[in-house]
Amino acid sequence: MTRHHGPSTLFPLLLVTLFLMNGKEVLASRHLLETTLPTLPELPKVELPPLPKAELPPLQEPKLPTLPKTELPKVPDFPALEKPELPPLPKLETPKLPELPPLPHLPELPKPTLPTMPTLAKDIPFPSLSPSRSTTSP
Repeated sequence: MTRHHGPSTLFPLLLVTLFLMNGKEVLASRHLLETTLPTLPELPKVELPPLPKAELPPLQEPKLPTLPKTELPKVPDFPALEKPELPPLPKLETPKLPELPPLPHLPELPKPTLPTMPTLAKDIPFPSLSPSRSTTSP
């Protein structure tokens, strides 16, 4: 059976690649920043001759041929049709809903009283973890 060595050989190859990339890009970019580019002499601007304006002949309006007027035959008159009479719809009787019995009368219950929250006295000092500082200097 074959054994796959994928991850075990990939990690050292990654480490070697990272060590070879040690800092050459940083040095090369610093070198590019410090070098000055040579100045190029300015070339004279070439003036192009003006292009001739294209003049097109005026367009003629197209002439459409006239179509002969055709006469349509008259539609024969048909006698009016009588409206059909529909039979009346039957009246539907809705069933009467049953009456619900009245709700029983519940006695009123006394409202519960909530206990009051005790109040803290405002004269109690709060403990602190830092030592107390004296206002008088020694």
